[in-house]
Amino acid sequence: MMEYNFKELEQKWQQYWNENCVYAVPNDSSKPKFYVLDMFPYPSGAGLHVGHPLGYIASDIFARYKRLKGFNVLHPMGYDAFGLPAEQYAIEHGIHPAISTENNIQNFRSQLNKIGFSFDWNREVKTCDPNYYKWTQWIFLELFNSFFDRNLQKAVPINELIAAFAKQGNQHHECPGNNNLHFTANEWNNFSESEKQNVLMQYRLAYCGYGEVNWCPALGTVLANDEVVNGVSERGGHPVEKKKLRQWYLRITEYADRLLQGLETVEFSEAMKEMQTNWIGKSSGAEIDFAIEGSTEKLRVYTTRPDTIFGVDFMVIAPELPLVHTITTKEQKQAIEAYLAYVKSRSDRERQAEKKISGCFTGAYAINPFNNKRIPIWVAEYVLAGYGTGAIMAVPCGDDRDFKFAQHFNIPITNILGSAFNGQEANPTKDAVLENSGFLNGMPMRIAIEVVINELEKLGIGKRKVNFKMRDAAFSRQRYWGEPFPIKWINGNAVPLSKTELPLLLPNVKTYSPGPEGEGPLANIPEWVEQNLETNTMPGYAGSSWYFLRYMDPHNDAAFCDRAISDYWGQVDVYVGGTEHAVGHLLYSRMWTKALYDLGYIGFDEPFKKLVNQGMIQGSSRFVYRIQGTNTFVSAGLKQQYQVNALHVDVNMVDGVVLDLNAFKQWRNGEYANAEFILEDGKYICGVEVEKMSKSKFNTVNPDDLVAKYGADTFRMYEMFLGPVEQSKPWDTKGIEGVHRFIKKLWRLFFDETKGTLLVNDNEASPQQLKILHKTIKKIEEDTERFSFNTAVAAFMVCVNELSDLNTHNKGILEPLVVMLAPYAPHVAEELWHVLGNTTSVVEAHFPQWNAQYLVESEKAYPVSVNGKLRTTIAISLEASQAEVEQITLQNEIIQKWIEDKPIKKFIFVKGKMINVVV
Repeated sequence: MMEYNFKELEQKWQQYWNENCVYAVPNDSSKPKFYVLDMFPYPSGAGLHVGHPLGYIASDIFARYKRLKGFNVLHPMGYDAFGLPAEQYAIEHGIHPAISTENNIQNFRSQLNKIGFSFDWNREVKTCDPNYYKWTQWIFLELFNSFFDRNLQKAVPINELIAAFAKQGNQHHECPGNNNLHFTANEWNNFSESEKQNVLMQYRLAYCGYGEVNWCPALGTVLANDEVVNGVSERGGHPVEKKKLRQWYLRITEYADRLLQGLETVEFSEAMKEMQTNWIGKSSGAEIDFAIEGSTEKLRVYTTRPDTIFGVDFMVIAPELPLVHTITTKEQKQAIEAYLAYVKSRSDRERQAEKKISGCFTGAYAINPFNNKRIPIWVAEYVLAGYGTGAIMAVPCGDDRDFKFAQHFNIPITNILGSAFNGQEANPTKDAVLENSGFLNGMPMRIAIEVVINELEKLGIGKRKVNFKMRDAAFSRQRYWGEPFPIKWINGNAVPLSKTELPLLLPNVKTYSPGPEGEGPLANIPEWVEQNLETNTMPGYAGSSWYFLRYMDPHNDAAFCDRAISDYWGQVDVYVGGTEHAVGHLLYSRMWTKALYDLGYIGFDEPFKKLVNQGMIQGSSRFVYRIQGTNTFVSAGLKQQYQVNALHVDVNMVDGVVLDLNAFKQWRNGEYANAEFILEDGKYICGVEVEKMSKSKFNTVNPDDLVAKYGADTFRMYEMFLGPVEQSKPWDTKGIEGVHRFIKKLWRLFFDETKGTLLVNDNEASPQQLKILHKTIKKIEEDTERFSFNTAVAAFMVCVNELSDLNTHNKGILEPLVVMLAPYAPHVAEELWHVLGNTTSVVEAHFPQWNAQYLVESEKAYPVSVNGKLRTTIAISLEASQAEVEQITLQNEIIQKWIEDKPIKKFIFVKGKMINVVV
């Protein structure tokens, strides 16, 4: 095969790799291990567009490179196949999600294979496969049967807690679900089985509770917060109400401190660490009990600023707190009920983001313990029941939201900051000296924080407290397409299935409509309900929280992963994926890993050593401009002269910005068949805008089309050439031709395509050729190590240009070049590797080593000036003496022309820098 026929060549090598299991990876090897992982793709019906493979190509280059560097590399691929999108698709198309998901997976896999990835397909996993979700259920049972021992700061089997309760009650184990729960050993031993189970549920790592959900009666389903807009469903605009439903949760809050500490040990970007830190939201302060006038009830607030206690002008409690009903006065009852009805229609997100100020006075007053001041108690939507105690003490002079609230409702504002408060806006400072603050007067605020906490503890009305913004993770969905919970409900108690009964298979259903009262579709199956099985299913993130462990040992029927194998592979060395999973997925998988580590199933407690976030490839949209009320389209440069509507047009029928008029007329079943055009210079020029790549904007480009037109190697290198992996950038097919020309130029170093002959020879390489080669080896190694693939592709282009200029066909130069190129353009590299006479795959080769001696500069191109003006450059050996340099310079024809036989006043030579002749 003398000409570069990429179609034939790529098909040939993909088949070879497949038949010879070239990418199979052993679980035991004398080589050091390296684990490169991509974030789990969800196989949607739309298939891949050119934005999707960006991260996969980057990780594949790195995995292949590490293999050439002598590592045993694990680089697997699988599918996050459960979840809502598949179910929605099934409902809309009347096809079972198992069938649509399988079809999508086949399509994804064939698209991935065309791009030539080095995945070990023998390790493929799908979260919806019973052999996989058996172990998701098994891990769930481990979490259900464990609690977080705060004394040991780790997960421990629940049986150890039961034994402790029988001996000493719960005095050494504060209850995370209810910190007011206290009982003795005697009381525990006398509890009924049901009471014991209720207590244990408040400790378990996977537990059941009642949670408020957004229930939409018209759709018969529970909606996520972002599916609710202004109190109605985003889909269909139906009313949404808050409803308490039984929900499963993961007690991730117990791991908050360890999740924070773990960030110190991993290589994530600073931005990513900050996102996780903010989500966990650790703060320290005090919990304070305020007496309520004329009531035995107490109002407990959490504050990070106890130093401001003399500046409290009102209290705000969350509308959900039962306390609202017990303290509201007769006079305020009607107003409070109307306000609660309004809040019920709003999502948490709307309540926190709203600029509009709303609230209602309960008629009740709290008493400040230090000066007996009466403090009015309000209800307002901006305080959520889930954070802290669901109540705040409002200090308007020090908090912006409190200040606006006080202004809106004409609540008098106390100034405890003196001149640091101007009366026009709040000042959240900690550096003011306190005034109007009783025993704290004259004290700097930072010092006062500790003084107040000590005083509160002495009086027994408050205590030091650390709080986290993070909530326990909701772990159930009222959906069909997910893992069934291995739980039965017997007499109101959750009873786990035994592990021998796993997997609990997802039954086939005829309808996906919700069960009665917002339960999942499984509640519609009589056989399921008769067995008292849980009718909720697990959320999408259940299977993706631990998949990286299953890849290590995917066919094991006896364990989710053999301990010796997970000890060998250890942490994922490099994890590549988008930032959209920055918080949710990363936190959940980190928590699952820590729990499995605590229980002794694996030997590491952080799943991912290093995280690389790839940017998005954005769509570059194209627009045509229709003159309003007509079927005439005007070219972009002339549109100012008319009233026009801009319409998205399919980018695949536009060459750069020039529209293919015939393709446009045939588009969308001939919708524009009779269109007329006003052209500029005989062409229709489209408008351009960078947007998200999506089908609705007609700006998606299918990688299959580009692979068919230019080949996978060109496509891979071009995706990398677009710019740094971490940055978002618009897709532009225009530049792909340049990369394609580069590969053809490389090919011509091996073949004379016109004569059809092989040019490779065994001649000795010149110092210049060796210098080009070793400079490139060093550059490619450094760039690949730091994921700078765009600069590596540029370095390959420079190298091939320089070797072409020197007419290089030496095997000693070309062979190392082919090995270096193999991670980037594996098909052409495999072909050329065999052309050079090798019989094994290039995958088994060794990455070449650069040799410093070839990189030592032996000569320098000196800039030579006459009277300070640059006239030429002359290459002179760095070893040359001053006299030799003078001789070479003055004999140069160009310099002689500028000197014009004038006497030389001065000859300035700075070694390694410059030469200046003064005449």
